[in-house]
Amino acid sequence: HPFSSAGRRSQLLKGLPATSTVEENSAAGVAVYNFSVTVSPLASLPTIVHSNPLAEAFDIQPKGGLEFRVITTGNPVLDYETMPKSFDLQIFVEDTIGRTDLNTLTIQVTDKNEHPVFRGNVAMQTVTVYVLERTPPERIYQVDAADPENAELKYSLLPATVPFLIKENGDIFSTKEFDYEKDPHCYFLNITVTDPDGLNSTRTVKINIININDEVPYFTTKQRIYRIPEEQSPGTIVANITAKDPDDGDSPSRLFYSIQSSDRHFSIDPATGVLRVAGRIDRDTLPLRLHPNISLTVRVEDSPSRGHASEMEITVIIDDVNDNPPECKPSAFRREANENTAPGTFLVDLRTYCKDIDADPSNNQFIFTGLSGFGSNNFALESTASGRLVMTGTIDLENPANPGVEVYTLTVRVQDIAHPNYSSKYPFYISFDNIIYVYIRIKPVNEFFPVFRNLSYVFSVSEITKVGSSIGRVHAIDKDWPPNVITYSIVAGAGTRDYTNIFWINPTKGDVRILARLDYETTQKHIFTVQASDQEKSTTASVTVNVLEVNDEEPVCSPNFFSLQIPVNLAVGTNINGFRIECQDRDSDPRSFRYFINEGNENRHFTFSPSAGSNTSRLILASRFDYEGGLDTNWVYSLRVHITDDNLVSARDKTTHLTKTGTVTLSIRVIPNPTTATTTTPGFTVVTRRENLYSPSAWYVPFVLSLGGSLLLGLLGCLGLLLLPRLRCCCCCPPAGRARSTPLFYFLFCVSSQAMTKLNTIFDGEARDPVTGRMYEFNTRSGARRWKKSSEPLQPMLAMQVMSSATENSGQGVHRAEAPSKKEPSEKRKELTAATKPAAKPSAGQSETPGQAGLRLQKKKEESED
Repeated sequence: HPFSSAGRRSQLLKGLPATSTVEENSAAGVAVYNFSVTVSPLASLPTIVHSNPLAEAFDIQPKGGLEFRVITTGNPVLDYETMPKSFDLQIFVEDTIGRTDLNTLTIQVTDKNEHPVFRGNVAMQTVTVYVLERTPPERIYQVDAADPENAELKYSLLPATVPFLIKENGDIFSTKEFDYEKDPHCYFLNITVTDPDGLNSTRTVKINIININDEVPYFTTKQRIYRIPEEQSPGTIVANITAKDPDDGDSPSRLFYSIQSSDRHFSIDPATGVLRVAGRIDRDTLPLRLHPNISLTVRVEDSPSRGHASEMEITVIIDDVNDNPPECKPSAFRREANENTAPGTFLVDLRTYCKDIDADPSNNQFIFTGLSGFGSNNFALESTASGRLVMTGTIDLENPANPGVEVYTLTVRVQDIAHPNYSSKYPFYISFDNIIYVYIRIKPVNEFFPVFRNLSYVFSVSEITKVGSSIGRVHAIDKDWPPNVITYSIVAGAGTRDYTNIFWINPTKGDVRILARLDYETTQKHIFTVQASDQEKSTTASVTVNVLEVNDEEPVCSPNFFSLQIPVNLAVGTNINGFRIECQDRDSDPRSFRYFINEGNENRHFTFSPSAGSNTSRLILASRFDYEGGLDTNWVYSLRVHITDDNLVSARDKTTHLTKTGTVTLSIRVIPNPTTATTTTPGFTVVTRRENLYSPSAWYVPFVLSLGGSLLLGLLGCLGLLLLPRLRCCCCCPPAGRARSTPLFYFLFCVSSQAMTKLNTIFDGEARDPVTGRMYEFNTRSGARRWKKSSEPLQPMLAMQVMSSATENSGQGVHRAEAPSKKEPSEKRKELTAATKPAAKPSAGQSETPGQAGLRLQKKKEESED
């Protein structure tokens, strides 16, 4: 920081800022600028904290005391032509008390005239140019140079006596046609390039004159036939071919040798003529197996191209050697033999799989020896020449004395009869024979049946066990060695009326699992048969699964939905409309039920009695309604009743204690006084919805139903045609003459006519149903009713009369229905007897109350049922 702690700048650097110059190409350590510091001691030496442009070409070096100088580092070397022309160095210094100073030194790089520079190959080395004799004067080479200052350059050539000249652009020309025999064979030209200030650079160009050969060379070697063994390593010398060129005089000839015939086995040195082995020569393969002679055409030339040449044919004979050991394909054999196989049984003939590919018969003979391996005493070779392997002993896998080996590994040695020579073909081949591996697998014979550890298995499992759970395991063993793989399966049982298979067994481990939910209430015990099989022999065992009881059934109550209507002034403690529910539970005692209203019981007007300990309970009004005081505002109560079971039927075999809950829904409508009362007695509607779904597997059901319906319709049609003449009679009773012949028919016809007469009722009143809000018609005498078909509104006066009369009748009917519940059993029987008696027919001026009509219709219904 260039300021002190007081906020003012401290002048610590003396002589800065400043500007200095340095010449390009200055060496490392050249002083550029000197400066000093004004105080001592310093916390650190002055440093260059920044360079613009960024470079490491400068550094600060102490001179002694408070004197310092800026020097060049030589990395990189300053170049005026390629680098920036100016550098701004920021120099920083700090003393021991924290004062700092920062100043800039500007260094400008100055240009320096430099020597011209050659470019291309001539700049790095002496260039050699070859010129053929008899070549007319022409351009033979061009040198190139450049000046760092881009000045114009001049070229010159020395010595001036040579037959060459150089142009202004650096092109070198020959000035005569050279004769190799008369002129010098080599010239050295000193090429100099000079800039306008006289600075120059010099390079040398060498000119070699090449001789032209016009004589035909000839072979000096007389031998034409050579013999070598096969499998010689590449580079082995076969022959030394020599030749002479008359143009060379007494000096060694420069000739070029080549093989004209296409052959991959040999190569010739193009300069010396030495013939060598180039590739593998195998006497045992075609075509050398049939024709072991190789013919070569050797050519010698005095020039690589367009020269004079001569040719010579030579023959190389290839001799066979014992270079191939016997080979067996495959080299490993696998055979099988049953245990207890008799001695002398033939296993394999090794000779049919082995051969020696040497071309000479004396080199391809072999024998079999050295049978070895663990358990080899049970096997033998018939002879060394035959290679037939046979059994010599009996192997019983179950015998305790048997070592327990299932596969015997035997080795047989195959070797040449003749002395081998493998080194040329197999340089790392140590043994002169081949090893054959014979693997004899002794096949077990299935002699024993699988045996279960237990004759029967018993598993106990809870009825709420999840599907897929393991409930036990069966296990069987096999005395055969090695033990056979045992597969488990269920062969009998394991099914129910609803499921073909309710159990599954793991075929490899014997784990028994359930495939469907168990139900103690349906089946308490399952018995099935499992089988253990080793693919050939099998045995069975019995499995018993005892299902443990669990409270997994919910209470089922009837009815589960009910609609009730009660007057607003109904007395507390009254059994509402005589309603009661009856519950059943397949796995719980009837005394285990508890009843409570879970939802909708606002102000706790309703309760059930008894609330626990019975499978039946009645709905009781627990408190009065208070609509006038504003306590109650709801006229329709939707009660959700929960029924729970607390224990199992049987205390034994309990796996867990659970509680199940059933649900009943009640809809109670409170009827206000008396203007909105309904004319009908309280009742309920049970709606049953059934949905038929077609199943592809039950295709026969609609077919059978259609066929049966068609037959029934046909039968009824025939019966109708037969009875049609008898239906013409309008009287209920049959004629005297026909009473005995058709009494049953006429009795049915009379009953039907009476029923039709009673149903033909006149509906003389209308009212609105308080539950659905729909209009219905009713008969004021019988109480019969039906939904109104017309949408016309009811007349106001008629509606008020009907509703008033209906309210009074309804109130009487309610009290009559409630009276029996408050009396003793004996009194109930008396009232029920009196209620079933026929009611007196009302007079013409007196209307029958709905209660009386209801009792009369109920009596007729009971009589018809009897």
